[in-house]
Amino acid sequence: MGKSSFLQEFKAFAMKGNVIDMAVGVIIGGAFGKIVSSIVADVIMPPIGLLVGGVNFTDLKWVLKPAEMVDGKEIAAVTLNYGNFLQVTFDFLIIAFSIFMFIKLLTKLTEKKKEEAPAAPPAPPAPSKEEVLLTEIRDLLKDRK
Repeated sequence: MGKSSFLQEFKAFAMKGNVIDMAVGVIIGGAFGKIVSSIVADVIMPPIGLLVGGVNFTDLKWVLKPAEMVDGKEIAAVTLNYGNFLQVTFDFLIIAFSIFMFIKLLTKLTEKKKEEAPAAPPAPPAPSKEEVLLTEIRDLLKDRK
C-alpha cells in the first residue's frame, strides 16, 4: 500500500458528510458546554450557595489528611473535593436538559413540516370485475377483425 493510496483513503473518509457534520457538532457542543458551565458557576450556583449559608460549592471538600510541615516544606493536604463534583453534576443536568429541549423542539418542527406537506392524491380505484370482463371482450372483438 503506497503513501498516496493511504492519503486518498484518508481524504475520502474525511470528506464524507457525516464526518464533517460530526466534527461541527463536537465543536458547537464544546462551546455550548462552556456557556452552560459559566451559567451554572456564575449565575445559578451563587444564589443557591447564598441560600444555604454563603457556601461556594467548588470550595467544599472533606479533608482526609491535613497539610503538614516536614523539614521546612509544606506537604499538601489530602482532600476529597465533593463540591467540585456537585458543580459538574449541575452542569451535566443543565446541559442534558437543554439538549433534550432542543431535540424536542426540532422534532416538533419536523412534525409540523410533515403535516403542512400536501398529501399525495389517492390512487384511482381498481376496476371492478365487470369492467375487467368488458375490457377483455372488447380486446377479443378487436382481434377478430
